[in-house]
Amino acid sequence: MPIRLFPNKTHFDFMGRRWLGFSFSIILTVLSLVVLFERGLNLGIDFTGGILMEIHTEQPVNLGPVREALNSQGFGEINLQNLGTPSDVMVRIQVSKDADQSKVTAKVKEVLASKIQGTIDYRKIDFVGPTVGEELIQAGIMAVLSSFAAIMTYVWFRFEWQYGVGAILALVHDSIMIVGFFAVTRFEFGLTAVAAILTIVGYSINDSVVIYDRIRENMRRFKKMPVFELLNVSINDTLSRTILTASTTLLASLALFIFGGEVIRGFSAAMVFGVIIGTYSSIYISAPTLIYLNIRPQTTETPQPA
Repeated sequence: MPIRLFPNKTHFDFMGRRWLGFSFSIILTVLSLVVLFERGLNLGIDFTGGILMEIHTEQPVNLGPVREALNSQGFGEINLQNLGTPSDVMVRIQVSKDADQSKVTAKVKEVLASKIQGTIDYRKIDFVGPTVGEELIQAGIMAVLSSFAAIMTYVWFRFEWQYGVGAILALVHDSIMIVGFFAVTRFEFGLTAVAAILTIVGYSINDSVVIYDRIRENMRRFKKMPVFELLNVSINDTLSRTILTASTTLLASLALFIFGGEVIRGFSAAMVFGVIIGTYSSIYISAPTLIYLNIRPQTTETPQPA
């Protein structure tokens, strides 16, 4: 006999509490924007420029002490990660545009030599300038906007335009929440942060489409059911699936956050937060919005199941 963690049928009044959800979202959105404009983002090397080194060592490198030694020198953001093997390491260091690249590079080599035993082979030393960073910022913004346009077009053609509007509102909500999360936590905001936003956008729209499918199905089954009640029934019908999907994704993201190391700490933390926000928005943003977009004229007649 299969184990059921949740009942087959629930009767939560989500639409009756939609204004509580709307109020919560508005408050969080305003706070996120305020923090974003007041404090800004902790932009990483990808966007601000810096030094990139790829080194090979005779012995495996313990990244922890090396990272601490570099941090103590007063550099900007430090990022160390292995490239396939413990003896191959990529070092990324954020520097200001006015800094002397040669002096910073020499100081980094001095610190590495003091913490790593044996010969260090510098296979690659590159400098990412601020111009490249600006181009990456533009590319990241275009990637997010393009994904929004593609998702809205897909939902519009698969369902109706009202669903597309509801989906985009939820995705804009989720994106602002994630950017606000980075502004508050001060995790480095780089290309991995853009990847986190796009991943959460994909997760959130998948959740919304599942609910939209059930809404469309129930609209055909219950011809005279008021839209208010129909949305409640549809969300409750898919609630077990929504919770199970969110739980498994959350567990995977938590594992990455706990065991993934410093390199992906910001990405995994954003994923944990984003899964929660994405699940919430699919229930309290994308679905309730349909009430105000006239997907079905309101009626008070008794629903007749098919």
